[in-house]
Amino acid sequence: MSVKHPVVAITGSSGAGTTSVTKTFQHIFRREGITPAIVEGDSFHRYDREEMKLASAKAEGGVSHFGEEANLLKELETLFRDYGNSGVGSVRKYLHDEDEAKPYGQKPGTFTPWVDLAPGTDLLYYEGLHGAAVTPTVNIAKYADLVVGVVPIVNLEWIQKVHRDKTTRGYSDEAIIDTILRRMPDYVTYICPQFSRTYINFQRVPTVDTSNPFAARTIPTADESFVIIKFSDPKGIDFPYLLSMLHDSFMSRANSIVVPGGKMELAMQLIFTPLILRLMDKRPRRTR
Repeated sequence: MSVKHPVVAITGSSGAGTTSVTKTFQHIFRREGITPAIVEGDSFHRYDREEMKLASAKAEGGVSHFGEEANLLKELETLFRDYGNSGVGSVRKYLHDEDEAKPYGQKPGTFTPWVDLAPGTDLLYYEGLHGAAVTPTVNIAKYADLVVGVVPIVNLEWIQKVHRDKTTRGYSDEAIIDTILRRMPDYVTYICPQFSRTYINFQRVPTVDTSNPFAARTIPTADESFVIIKFSDPKGIDFPYLLSMLHDSFMSRANSIVVPGGKMELAMQLIFTPLILRLMDKRPRRTR
């Protein structure tokens, strides 16, 4: 962990909603004049799209993006460690589609070359699958100053993944279900344990029937959900203030507050802003 160069990690499964959380953080960074080095977890996959297909076809049971084999976890640990120590590191970008790939003159599903992080950033912000991963060979979690888990209940997670992969990536129902099944062992081994290492978990729970996530025609809306916000250490959290600001919220446990789904972004603003400012206040003053 670092005082001079904080590392913030948002971790969650594919389709969990980490991108929405990132948008909230970007609002905070702009408002508070903070310059982040933003790192996408997909950029630390080991294989590009074609290589992943070949690796999965060769391996018995396939290869999963959730697991260690398909990711550069050691390199991610090195980035967190080096940034925390001296504000430096190497990154690249994974190009998901034509729009992302066109400016680089590359094909979708490929990586840009590795480059050094721009100098002068205030913190490292990671969004991806492995922000709190721990294996026998790496411990990424210990180098993060703030780790946030985004964890909708699993049926809702699958509904969101199905709709995203069908509408934005053109995958068939069969391909999506095959991916979910192939990833399940790695989901249990690598993804779930991270949420016991986070400082805060946001878990969205729908209030409508999601019994068969593969037959759902629509994603439950924010107003059809509650969000459980759990703090690993509630000391210093002003729950009375949060309850007063978040109408219809309530405490379910001493370390957990439940808010209406439509208030999730406001809750994040209220919770994350002081945490980020606290990280910034600990940093040495810059000389002008």
